[in-house]
Amino acid sequence: MTGQQSEGDRKHPVDETLPPFKMFTSGLQHVAAMYAGVVAPPMIVGPACGLSATETAFLMGASLFTAGIATLLQTLGFWKVGAKLPFVNGVSFAGVTPMVAIGKAQSPEDALPIIFGAVIVAGVLGFLVAPYFSKLVRFFPPVVTGTVITLIGVSLLPVAFNWSQGGNDRAPDFGSLTNIGMAALTFLIVLVLRRVLRGFLQQIAILLGLIAGTLIAIPVGITNFSALSQASLVGFPTPFHFGAPQFDIAAIVSMCIVMLVCMTESTADMLALGRIVGRPADERTIEGGLRADTLGTALSPLFNGFANSAFAQNIGLVAMTKVRSRFVVATGGLILIVLGLCPVAASVISLVPLPVLGGAGIVLFGSVAASGIQTLASAAMEKGDNALIVAAAVGIGLIPIAAPDFYHSLPKDLLVVLDSGISTGCLVAIALNLAFNHFGRKTADGDAADGTMTGGPAAAGHGDPEPVSPPAAVPTDDAGEPAAAPAH
Repeated sequence: MTGQQSEGDRKHPVDETLPPFKMFTSGLQHVAAMYAGVVAPPMIVGPACGLSATETAFLMGASLFTAGIATLLQTLGFWKVGAKLPFVNGVSFAGVTPMVAIGKAQSPEDALPIIFGAVIVAGVLGFLVAPYFSKLVRFFPPVVTGTVITLIGVSLLPVAFNWSQGGNDRAPDFGSLTNIGMAALTFLIVLVLRRVLRGFLQQIAILLGLIAGTLIAIPVGITNFSALSQASLVGFPTPFHFGAPQFDIAAIVSMCIVMLVCMTESTADMLALGRIVGRPADERTIEGGLRADTLGTALSPLFNGFANSAFAQNIGLVAMTKVRSRFVVATGGLILIVLGLCPVAASVISLVPLPVLGGAGIVLFGSVAASGIQTLASAAMEKGDNALIVAAAVGIGLIPIAAPDFYHSLPKDLLVVLDSGISTGCLVAIALNLAFNHFGRKTADGDAADGTMTGGPAAAGHGDPEPVSPPAAVPTDDAGEPAAAPAH
């Protein structure tokens, strides 16, 4: 399977639709996996901008609504917008630090309008440069993509560990035996379900595990029903609810840097997802995906939302379940829109305790790291200096994870990039790949020194000789489905 289908062949799994019930439950599973990540940024930014609890809840609903719009732009697309892959978009964590800084530096009535104005400009500029940014795909051979995919998974694991402890390190029960026990129990439930179930039920093992964990958590006493009792039935995110956007140069520059970071991470995520679903992301796919990212970002402030980018945890869900239909994720986007318009429905999803979500998250995020390791297996690690490239890039990428305060004495503007292990690791991998494997260096057998097989999809743009061998076949499982993160 190469993802290229001639007339008369069946649709590629990415373009297939499922029966309505399977479509809904699989889409709901994606929403459950990303829900905490979507509502967390507004929960942080809202209080920093002086918002009340009610206004912060409104901001959370707006973030769900705009994440749904951005996800539909990615999966369904139009014109040259959208990767048309099972690619989930939501509020980017990369923008939290600068937005909090803006909120604290401005008066409460000006903070959000200034943030929204900066996000609009950053989104528009990102949309304009997307065609040029997408050309960087030729600098992402397997030694780079494998490193970045591995870092994505490893960078997400601390999030799962934090959720497993309770999510709030100031809470008295943070890291309690109860929280960790629930996370461990959910982790085991997911593994058992994946082992004993078959067919569609196996594909939604994460959702079933979250439901089972939540039900068990009720008598344990860690399920909070207060949000459900206080939520209203209908709540539309009124355009410019917090005032018309304002345009501040310093804030705009800060958010433009954030946009570049988001575009770098999204490029790596699209390459990872393309390999997992058996449809490698080429330059046109990445261009469309970046346009969807940036257009969604530019539109979000209209409905009181923030910058959007890819959600890597959902890539792990695709890798584990092997449900590759983009229409499943589009269904998840519709569910997000409904949740944004119906606070009661959103509150039902929020009933899942963070320890339960953390237990499932360990499996999800670990799947992403495993996909990266599998990609590195095709990167000819025995050739040239590829092992050194991976070692250096992973080492630098782990700094923000292993030592969060490592860069504390550097200028705050640099922290937007340096605090993202994915971005720093990606940049180091690209730079070292250029330094060690390009500038005319070739191996004796004619293959690129960076481990890109000549003639393979990742070889485009490297100036390699004519193909000497076809791309490797995608490994399949017993059902004939690609066995997660196929190598070139």
